[in-house]
Amino acid sequence: MTELIKPRRLRAGARIGIVNPAYWLESERMQRAVKVFQELGYELLLGNSAALEQGQFAGTPQERAQDIMAMFTEPSVEAIICARGGYGGNRVLPLLDYGVIRDNPKIFVGYSDITGFLNSFAQRSGLISFHGPMLSTFGKQTMQYNLDTFQAVLSGEKKIRVASAPGCPARSLKPGIAKGPLWGGNLTLVIERLGTADQIDTSGSILLLEDIDEKLYAFERMMLHHKRSGSLDHIRGLVIGEMLEMGDSKTPFGKTTDEIVLDVCGDLDIPIISNFPCGHGDYQATLPIAHEIEVHSGDDESFILIPESPVS
Repeated sequence: MTELIKPRRLRAGARIGIVNPAYWLESERMQRAVKVFQELGYELLLGNSAALEQGQFAGTPQERAQDIMAMFTEPSVEAIICARGGYGGNRVLPLLDYGVIRDNPKIFVGYSDITGFLNSFAQRSGLISFHGPMLSTFGKQTMQYNLDTFQAVLSGEKKIRVASAPGCPARSLKPGIAKGPLWGGNLTLVIERLGTADQIDTSGSILLLEDIDEKLYAFERMMLHHKRSGSLDHIRGLVIGEMLEMGDSKTPFGKTTDEIVLDVCGDLDIPIISNFPCGHGDYQATLPIAHEIEVHSGDDESFILIPESPVS
């Protein structure tokens, strides 16, 4: 991996570019989210993909890639936020110019299918990116927790303590404190990279995993796949985000997501937090990918500390 680059901090009144790397976002939710950012004093520039529809996708892979590259090379744009996730980023990633991205480092925020972009930007360009809320989040409702963590992390504050949200209390599965660069994101997208040139080097890292709408047996299968691949052997900590809409079968699987995590990872001598607000739920913390964090897992409280600012 190349040397890491911190993007410039998000200034008050900054111009933010909006891209759709995967699915398109409904106009009503898009406009509501735009208004949220405008009321905060930001100026938004909607990319070409915001108006494109090709089936479920916001245009062809080529059109989505061109839109992302246009935002990185547009001098007036200081940060880039994805409109939503979905599926399809794997078609876009090979079409990006990672050298140009490295030469034009900017804040880039998203989650879910955007996991591929966040990790690839760090791996191929050295750019620290951010697992955090998208326009689809703010187009649904405005949670003060999301706004507060978003602005604190991206504005350049130091020693940021990212606590769990009142409506999403984190649980300590194994106590302890660990420090390391944060990698990962959506479990399905992380598993997708195993055995490819884009597989994440998790050695010495804090690993973040979250997912939605999976069967409990499928979640265990993915966790076991992760374990048997060796990707969990040398991690220093594990953060499990909200696991929402995890379905059961006609015959109950017999284990919760927490129990599955402990069955698979309980033998690892690392702190483990679950139900942290960094997935598909209403509460979404902004967390820096490839940047060093500390995970604090305890019976009284579990939180993430970002000692040094991930932006310059």
